[in-house]
Amino acid sequence: MFRLWLIFAQTATVILAIFFVVSTLRPELLPWRPHSTLVTIKEAASVGGNRIDSFNTAAERAMPSVVNIFTRKEVKEASPSFFNDPLFQRFFGQRLESKPRKISNLGSGVITSRKGYILTNHHVVAAADEIKVTLIDGRITNASVIGSDPDTDLAVLKINLKNLPVITFGQSEEVKVGDIVLAVGNPFGVGQTVTMGIVGALGRSQVGINTFENFIQTDAAINPGNSGGALTDTSGNLIGINTAIYSQTGGSLGVGFAVPVNVAKQVMAEIIATGYVTRGWLGVSLQDVTPELAESFELTDLDGVLIAGVLKDGPADKAGVKPGDVLRSIAGKSMNDSSSVLNNVAELPPGNTATLTIMRDNQEIEIKVKIGKRPK
Repeated sequence: MFRLWLIFAQTATVILAIFFVVSTLRPELLPWRPHSTLVTIKEAASVGGNRIDSFNTAAERAMPSVVNIFTRKEVKEASPSFFNDPLFQRFFGQRLESKPRKISNLGSGVITSRKGYILTNHHVVAAADEIKVTLIDGRITNASVIGSDPDTDLAVLKINLKNLPVITFGQSEEVKVGDIVLAVGNPFGVGQTVTMGIVGALGRSQVGINTFENFIQTDAAINPGNSGGALTDTSGNLIGINTAIYSQTGGSLGVGFAVPVNVAKQVMAEIIATGYVTRGWLGVSLQDVTPELAESFELTDLDGVLIAGVLKDGPADKAGVKPGDVLRSIAGKSMNDSSSVLNNVAELPPGNTATLTIMRDNQEIEIKVKIGKRPK
């Protein structure tokens, strides 16, 4: 019995020794793997700075200067028309008064001065009874409207806070189609957000949004709540104020419009100085020259803009401009569409005299017009 036990013990010892050697030196020969097998993980090295494919620096420069704007106004709901009917009042007595209710709106704005001036859209703050501004650092304050310009859909607010982060103005004249841009704002009220896109077109007009249009078009996502926010270059410099989107659903479809910063800067300066914007005015209605109109008026080309109507006793009427004239240039600048005429005349100071080059009866004539002040 002892002999059998000795043989068993020796056999077990040899088997354990062989298992130990194999599991240590050649574990792949075993039908199973130990549960403690180490897995090698390959980790990327830290970049240790700004990545060349990141716009973090631009976003960090622009975001503190962009604020969230919350407005509230009280409106009265009209009572049903039958409440005003004499027969109804005869049987039910006094007329029911409409009940006021408060509606809220949200948008964005850009801090442009340490004195507390904020650029935003006119439609964001129009007719608001209460305006609150929230900064990225969590500060909340009331804002007052310094003035607005519905013709460009711009407005200037003012807040009274210290240590305000101010945006750096870029050069919208140097923006080119294909440039990468960032849109900063508060879409749908979710909080400050940065989206990226490119400039799709410049000088967009006849969009039907504003009276004076010279938009930067971009496919950076702009949604409700982004209005009044910043459009920046890849250095975080302001190049436009996000204003509107083309959408059939209310969400971004990749066609957004921003007012160029050179226009916004001029409007802001006038609003701060006087509370409103003064523009030049001719007192004419305009129509772009089409091949059909050119044939009807026996024009030899499509250059210029047709003067469809002249307001009686307006600046153009007093100077001798007539309906049917084709305006070719103003102060030496060629005019090719009605938008260019509106924008160029608006830039002329009221009271100054400008020379209009006009085609009348296929003859080119010059007319001097004393520029008037555009009515509100």
